[in-house]
Amino acid sequence: MEIVHVYSKARREFGRSVGHFADTQVELVWDQLQNEDMLTEFVERNPTSTAVQCCPEMSEHEINTERFELRSEGVLHQEGGWPKEVDTSEVEQLVRFRKKVEKDEHYIKTIKSLGGTLEHALLQNNSIDIYEEYFDSQFVDHSEEPPAARTLAVFRDPCTPRRTATCISWFPDQARKVAVSYAILQFQKQPEGMSTSSYIWDVNNPNFPELEITPASALCSLEFNPKDPHILIGGCYNGLLQVWDERKGSAPVDSSPIEKSHRDPVYEVAWLQSKTGTECASISTDGQLLWWDIRKLGEPVESLMLDPKGDGMVLGGVSLEYDPAGGPTKFLVGTEQGVAIMCNRKAKTPADHIGALYPGHHGPIYSLQRNPFFPKYFMTVGDWTARIWMEDLKTPIMTTKYDTSYLTDGCWSPTRPGVFFTTKLDGTMDIWDYFYKQNIPTLSLQVTDKSLHTLRVEQSGRLIAIGSVDGATTLFQISESLSVMQQNEKQGISQMLERETRRERNLQDMEKKKARERGRESKQAAASRTEKDDGDEERLKEVEKEFFEMVLQGEELSETKSG
Repeated sequence: MEIVHVYSKARREFGRSVGHFADTQVELVWDQLQNEDMLTEFVERNPTSTAVQCCPEMSEHEINTERFELRSEGVLHQEGGWPKEVDTSEVEQLVRFRKKVEKDEHYIKTIKSLGGTLEHALLQNNSIDIYEEYFDSQFVDHSEEPPAARTLAVFRDPCTPRRTATCISWFPDQARKVAVSYAILQFQKQPEGMSTSSYIWDVNNPNFPELEITPASALCSLEFNPKDPHILIGGCYNGLLQVWDERKGSAPVDSSPIEKSHRDPVYEVAWLQSKTGTECASISTDGQLLWWDIRKLGEPVESLMLDPKGDGMVLGGVSLEYDPAGGPTKFLVGTEQGVAIMCNRKAKTPADHIGALYPGHHGPIYSLQRNPFFPKYFMTVGDWTARIWMEDLKTPIMTTKYDTSYLTDGCWSPTRPGVFFTTKLDGTMDIWDYFYKQNIPTLSLQVTDKSLHTLRVEQSGRLIAIGSVDGATTLFQISESLSVMQQNEKQGISQMLERETRRERNLQDMEKKKARERGRESKQAAASRTEKDDGDEERLKEVEKEFFEMVLQGEELSETKSG
């Protein structure tokens, strides 16, 4: 026999011994007689409810059943938890990693242990209603909810004089933090002793920044690394690219050399899709598109001059767009001359690096972004309009009306294919919802009296950060009617874009047909003029021949008379 527990106390400490019990006679201890006077004080209450605990008392019996609380819930299945060395965009790597995990013994044990919990949940559903429809309505109708937005916080530039909030970048994980870069972009307007610091703010603490970033020059662009959120890259006013690791403090961990960097401010930086997650691209008004690897910032990996015609007329880059869904080697560049350029990094010949040109704006293109649901369509924001393009056409398929104030930035909603946002110089942000109306904005917000410079929308689609020229970054939360996809919205927006694309193609075909007709008419007119000129020349020759014949006849006649 195995000894389970050893008692170390003395026997007298265990209490009274059970061996001393014996049968005794019944003894009356107390006898309460009936008192009729107390009966008159009794008040009957019906019904009577008395609660003694937080839960009802029940006697355990074999016929008692377990109680379940029913509530309507939705289930969102997401795939995540991949290691850093696995690129989720590469199908082969995902399949290889799955096969490797499925062969692991720990994986099989985990699946078996989770099977019991899943089976218990399935049996609960079967005991309630096996035919109940849980996902009959995936989309919630918010069409009747009025569009609205409310201010959550304002992050102000701690330095004086106040600088422009040049770029905003959301923390990739749950939007807990936001990075804001600050600079004075007016040429030679930077006062002596101006701070070059930028900051990372905690969304829940707008009073003090979480981390100060100290670059060599004021930052014009700043971006979190989507694969490693602790890494940031920034483009400086003097053309440098610098990298920070927020775990290592405020100072940059690496910087590009001045002789290999841009010669103008780096207005935008974009992280590229790669296995290492260390590649990026930068654009500047010096006309260079540079590709970098932050593991070796000594020199760019590749470079491209924005010279579409090859005649030395270089266009200055202001905005940059990279979306792997539109092509892993394709880049869209917005220039200060109002022309959007399609660039291909892996072109077969150097002449093919610059592909299509999309002219249409009267000023710099401050924002350029592909639609996250339909990558072939992209939006440009510049001068007084926002234009939607299809990459196969050279003219926009849709254009907002000309505003009285200059547009400074814009972007698509990440959760609704027909919603986009624009900012203006008069301090107003417009929210456009093309699923309901295309002629006017759905909602216009007066953010501040100062002009707005930049905005960025968080991946959930509800939080919007807007930066102004006075250094204030305002955080808004928009209503679900503007952030939750409506039923049949994706299909409706797709049909609308395709319809406008066909219409624009028909207009281009008509214009080409008219051009061909004009060319044919001009050729016919030229041919008729040529025939007329030939006829006149022949007539002139005939007249000249007749004239000389008459002269010869006259000479012969005069000689005859003289003879």
